[in-house]
Amino acid sequence: MDIKKILVTGRMFKELEKLALLDTKREYLFLPEAEVRPNHFEWADGYVAFKPTESFHFGKLRWVHALGAGVDAFLHNREWKEDVLLTRTVGSFGLKIGQYCLSYMLADVQHHKKFQQNQTERHWQPSQQLLLQQLSIVVFGTGTIGSEIAKMLKSFGVTVYGISSSGASNPHFDKVVPINEANSLLAEADWVINTLPLTPTTDKLFGKHLFACLQGASFINVGRGASVDETALLEAIDRGQVRRAVLDVFREEPLPAESPLWSHPNVTITPHISAVTGVDEAMDGLLAVLEDMDSGQERIRHSVDVSRGY
Repeated sequence: MDIKKILVTGRMFKELEKLALLDTKREYLFLPEAEVRPNHFEWADGYVAFKPTESFHFGKLRWVHALGAGVDAFLHNREWKEDVLLTRTVGSFGLKIGQYCLSYMLADVQHHKKFQQNQTERHWQPSQQLLLQQLSIVVFGTGTIGSEIAKMLKSFGVTVYGISSSGASNPHFDKVVPINEANSLLAEADWVINTLPLTPTTDKLFGKHLFACLQGASFINVGRGASVDETALLEAIDRGQVRRAVLDVFREEPLPAESPLWSHPNVTITPHISAVTGVDEAMDGLLAVLEDMDSGQERIRHSVDVSRGY
């Protein structure tokens, strides 16, 4: 694929300006999102960003590269142009998200919150902690990120089950079942982790029926916010089906100030930081894709199967 002119926007557009020095074969335009106009898509045949701008249209584009791991901002509720290649950033996201999840699990089994409260009250009350290896974890999504989480947890002796669209076996999981058989694993889960991309199938997947299968499990969402019915989640917490929720992604971001999630005592909120794209990761991913284009590779690295949404 012969890409000549590339428009780069998003929060790290300034840091990515070094691309123009590293890749002198192409012409680059680096702009903040607010300055991108419809005519820029008539100039560029390549677009690099975290998401489409308000003025986005396919114009003369032949290639779009997502600076994050997720591509739902480009695909969800949008008809993709058949001849436009979509690629994404593949970096250390699995490792980052694995450590994010592990940090909350460790804090939970070690009773950090309880001991912090006891310290505030000057109250000496020893208690016994669980071991990670006593836990049973269900991870929705057995791709790169889900597998990295499973691999990390397995190193601590945790029992890890996977849920995927196909139910295909994966060496990092004790067992993998398809989504339509998820209920068979959820009743015994201590933690449920969502890493799934957003597709028509996963939109509001975590709703009333799925939460009803849980028996006091904790829930972590590091996939996509729209996969969760937030009202159903709050109801499940109040019923005791979900013991606590750790949420890094939301249907609307930033999370509106009026959302009841902010003030619920059993909900922990982080601002979509479980796997922030680093400049070096973004640069390496872009250069890898461009290298494949220049060498005439039939299969470009980090390509997205648009029909599947990931």
